[in-house]
Amino acid sequence: MPLITARHVQPLGLCEQILKCDIMNEFPYLLSQLQQQSYFVVKISPFYVLAKFNLADSASLRLKDSSNVEVDSDIFDELLKSSGVFFKAEECNGTHTEVTFLEGSSSSDWSPSPSCASQGSSSGSDSTLILESTKTRRRQLIEGPLDGNVATDNVRAALCSKPGGKEILEEYEKTSTISDVTRRKMVNILVADMVESHGRVPPVNVRNLYALGITTLFPKLSDPDSKNGYEHFYDHQSGFGYLAWRLKTVQRTSAQDRKKSKTTFQEGPKTPRNIHSNEKQLTGDECREAISVMKHSSDTILVKNKMKATFQHRQRVIQDPDSASTVLDLFPRFLDTPGLIDQDFSMIFGEEVSVKFLSKWPTFFKPRVIADCCKNLTPSLHVDELLLSAQQESDDGVWHSEEWDSEMAAILLLLHLLPPTVKGKKGGKMSASEATRRLIKFMKVGSSVETFLKETGPNQPFLLGVGERSNCIQDFYIILDQKAIPCRMQTPVAAFDELFKAHYAFAVSYDDALSSFFIFIQTTVYGIDVDKVKESPRVKEIRARLLHCEV
Repeated sequence: MPLITARHVQPLGLCEQILKCDIMNEFPYLLSQLQQQSYFVVKISPFYVLAKFNLADSASLRLKDSSNVEVDSDIFDELLKSSGVFFKAEECNGTHTEVTFLEGSSSSDWSPSPSCASQGSSSGSDSTLILESTKTRRRQLIEGPLDGNVATDNVRAALCSKPGGKEILEEYEKTSTISDVTRRKMVNILVADMVESHGRVPPVNVRNLYALGITTLFPKLSDPDSKNGYEHFYDHQSGFGYLAWRLKTVQRTSAQDRKKSKTTFQEGPKTPRNIHSNEKQLTGDECREAISVMKHSSDTILVKNKMKATFQHRQRVIQDPDSASTVLDLFPRFLDTPGLIDQDFSMIFGEEVSVKFLSKWPTFFKPRVIADCCKNLTPSLHVDELLLSAQQESDDGVWHSEEWDSEMAAILLLLHLLPPTVKGKKGGKMSASEATRRLIKFMKVGSSVETFLKETGPNQPFLLGVGERSNCIQDFYIILDQKAIPCRMQTPVAAFDELFKAHYAFAVSYDDALSSFFIFIQTTVYGIDVDKVKESPRVKEIRARLLHCEV
């Protein structure tokens, strides 16, 4: 009397691990499963077992576990869904076949070994058949000749495994065709499956296989006037077709995503953060009412209190790509109430972090930056002017240099120590002098700020200094989204401090040309996300030099 047993299979030293296989979808006639320690017993349709193992129609079957104990069917559970299964069909004379069922196999793959091809075999030796791994099957798709049945099964499986795929099959079954919208959806699904299985650049034979599968699964989509009937989906000679075009789009998009990822740092201004304040946060109607009150109130204290109470709502706005650009329209008091950026930054990081630049830069970092530049920077007209400005000041307050004043010159010297890096093979390297104009711009008193803003593109935040001369600035503004935000204190160090904080208050990434410069300020001066943000070797080198410098 034949019996069917099943047990858990451990990895057999294959290149890939034996993965999950949902056999219930493949074999609805499998009723259930019993788990007893590490063994399973499976009940299978007698008709299927008799046919698969070439047993006589009159043969009867018994189900036993690994200890040879017969198991009742009413205690079976769902068949194995987490690993491979070992099946054994055994006749009374001891002849048996063993099959290991792996991921990617189908009912057509499950066949007995030759020793059990006929009944009554007198052989007592065990014969084991290990089904092909997914990797082997994939290699056959790439290297083997095109097979219509394999192509059809491949496309059907891809459609059935993806959302919306079954609707495509149903539409064709009802109408004997598919609409343009459905065809685009089908192509997207199949290309996604192709890329998932074979990478961003699948072999030509795989592309042909998917195209063939479409026209064999949906015969009325075949072109009778072309050589193979599927060239409108993929023509390997011209590289045209719906699959080819979609593949190019996917490849181009993924390449752009990789390029963007190179300039996206793990931690920085755009990272969502928890509130570092006990201030009660308003929601719903109360929040909307507070926003409305702020827009029309002339009471600065009330505005600042309402801004604190709506901080969490504002963070949701700036973290949402669809609404981030509207934050200055929703909270226009940033434009006429100095100090709100500093307030939001303090609510994110706390007062202790907020004061670090103002307390550390003038006394600790500035003299060390100047000393390092004197030793290590290559002399140039621009560098020499900055060094002169940073080092010298006359008793009557008149600067010896036409460049920026001492405080701003020292900040710009740090930028020369951390200049822009080359971005991409074709991108030319921007000089530190050019990058300076990404950090601060000068406008003479009497010039139109409105005209300046109209001519300013959608750049990252930067400082605008307004005065008679660049070394004698009267007013500082932070320019963001072509709007001018007045700085709280009109000194170069305080203005730069507020510019840095604006990146976090509005969740705006650093300018690419200034990324190393700002990351140094972020980690070394403010101590934000130390050991979390991606730092270049140059940033680490400059930090080591400055921290060990004796002035």
